[in-house]
Amino acid sequence: MKWLYLFLAGALEITWAVAMKKSNGFTVLIPSIITGVGYIASAVFLAIALKQLPLGTAYAMWTGMGIVGTTLLGILLFDEKLSVPQVVCVILIVIGIAGLKILGKE
Repeated sequence: MKWLYLFLAGALEITWAVAMKKSNGFTVLIPSIITGVGYIASAVFLAIALKQLPLGTAYAMWTGMGIVGTTLLGILLFDEKLSVPQVVCVILIVIGIAGLKILGKE
């Protein structure tokens, strides 16, 4: 369950970040509400996961999921572009997340 909670926390981090972009500086109501609720829910699920996971591992995976997810959705939803070095860096983040899961003690 701890990994499920961490995954939900990461998914909610992606959700609130995308909603924040769509809120246009908190001038659009529904995305603004989603941002606030998603932010709080993400922190709650992270806190629950941290009861059983090491802080460094959980936090790195949470932020890594957010980075990768928001990067992909930025490309898909907002037509954002990545340079080759940026793509390489995102791939390195994915490798780091996988390494934390595979090599970690939890």
